[in-house]
Amino acid sequence: MNFINRLTPHAHWLLRIALASVFLYHGLLKLMNPQAFADMLPIGYALVILVGLAEAGGSLLLLAGGFRNNAVSDLVTRLGAALNIPVMIGAISMVHWGRWNFLPSETHPIGGIEFQVVLTLVMAYLVITGNKGIGQFETRTAASVPAYS
Repeated sequence: MNFINRLTPHAHWLLRIALASVFLYHGLLKLMNPQAFADMLPIGYALVILVGLAEAGGSLLLLAGGFRNNAVSDLVTRLGAALNIPVMIGAISMVHWGRWNFLPSETHPIGGIEFQVVLTLVMAYLVITGNKGIGQFETRTAASVPAYS
């Protein structure tokens, strides 16, 4: 249990890295070939660029917000999460709506909204709670850890 308690202040990186890897990957894909995405999606070239910047920039802000314990880092985390909420709402409404399951089907070749809803809700949680919501920089003492029989 002592080992887990020592890891607790650093566990926020698991969430940050998971979210940032998804959004950075998708954002960079859009920025590397925006015309292909504009042709595939029901949005124009300029909006593909903005979406790619929001995804990539938001993911980098999520990572950057984890390095310090201050109000600026908290704001950076919240801003990084907030940038991706409209992106996910757009993806849900324009591409994935009508099917819950994430598996592709004839009507939804890119899959349903299950994964996108989870990402949106996690981002909303981070906007609301910032760094405190993911337990970052909390210190645990032996007295604050519940005893198990």
